[in-house]
Amino acid sequence: MIVGIPSEIKNNENRVSMLPFGVEELTRNGHQVLVQKSAGVGSGLLDEDYIKSGAEIVNSAKEIFNRSEMIVKVKEPQPIELEMIKENQIIFTYLHFAADEKLTRSFIDTGAVGIAYETVQLSNGQLPLLIPMSEVAGRMSIQNGAKALEANMGGRGLLLSGVPGVEPATITIIGGGVVGTNAAKIAAGLGAKVNIMDVNSERLKYLDDVMPANVFTIYSNRHNILDILPKTDLLIGAVLIPGSKAPNLVTRKMLGLMKPGSVIVDVAVDQGGCVETCKPTTHENPIYEVDEIVHYCVANMPGAVPYTSTTALTNVTFPYVRKIANNGYKKAMQLNEPLLYGLNCIRGNITHQGVADSFGLDFTPPDKFIN
Repeated sequence: MIVGIPSEIKNNENRVSMLPFGVEELTRNGHQVLVQKSAGVGSGLLDEDYIKSGAEIVNSAKEIFNRSEMIVKVKEPQPIELEMIKENQIIFTYLHFAADEKLTRSFIDTGAVGIAYETVQLSNGQLPLLIPMSEVAGRMSIQNGAKALEANMGGRGLLLSGVPGVEPATITIIGGGVVGTNAAKIAAGLGAKVNIMDVNSERLKYLDDVMPANVFTIYSNRHNILDILPKTDLLIGAVLIPGSKAPNLVTRKMLGLMKPGSVIVDVAVDQGGCVETCKPTTHENPIYEVDEIVHYCVANMPGAVPYTSTTALTNVTFPYVRKIANNGYKKAMQLNEPLLYGLNCIRGNITHQGVADSFGLDFTPPDKFIN
């Protein structure tokens, strides 16, 4: 199989979708790997590193898309990339269709095979290709939120940890999954008062057992959210429904309960966000204000730490890339059910229920296309 690795072109996205070790293994298995010139530079990887591993360096994305049977990316296809995608071509990346109807419908029109990292799902419900980036984003949400709380960024002028004689900031995290847990770890380590909310009582019991004394677990419902917002200096949105749009748990009206200069970091923004007033921003222009509340809603937060993110991501994605390359996507999905859950769109058909429900599209079971 010919596998293409294009440069990422989303704003300030410096990750790359494959490390040289992956290129070496694919070429050893008889596959050809095309890497766009300078694709790895943002992650500290030179073209020479890829050449030594057996890759062919290609000058343009157009040639990568034209020649490749499978495109492996990090972020969802951008408009110029959608124009280059071919019918029946495999696109393996974070797609986040449920947050973007225009992207979804444009991808349908390509007739390509869209396999989404974020919906590959194990039998225990874990999302193995989302976990490492959720870990990064959860930890970054605290450091970015801390910066946004500074007065020069429009925030209340609070130090998360406080100092002797001055109480620390209060952080509320909605969602006790991977993002929320990692956010809580960092926030607790900095000395903030941390509230973590979830609808799963068993998860709250677990978090109560493992978190330090400055982390408090609260059952997530509308009443408790309304009660906690006036006490919250930094709100972290960490809610995820695999493949579906995140629910709006905090409305614009509810912002009036928060103190002016408080900060919201919505990590769920690439799935539509769990705060009504959130909209995707970029690393270049990361924040905006609504009703005197600072919003930080960068959709590709891990792209700011590309060395860490690229390494963590490719460690988990490559085994699936190898399965598809060695077997073709149909047989790979027959052999590996988690990968079947990753199939979101094939030849114009939506094959993930959450995506279909988000936009009122027809749903076709994915196994129809692999047998």
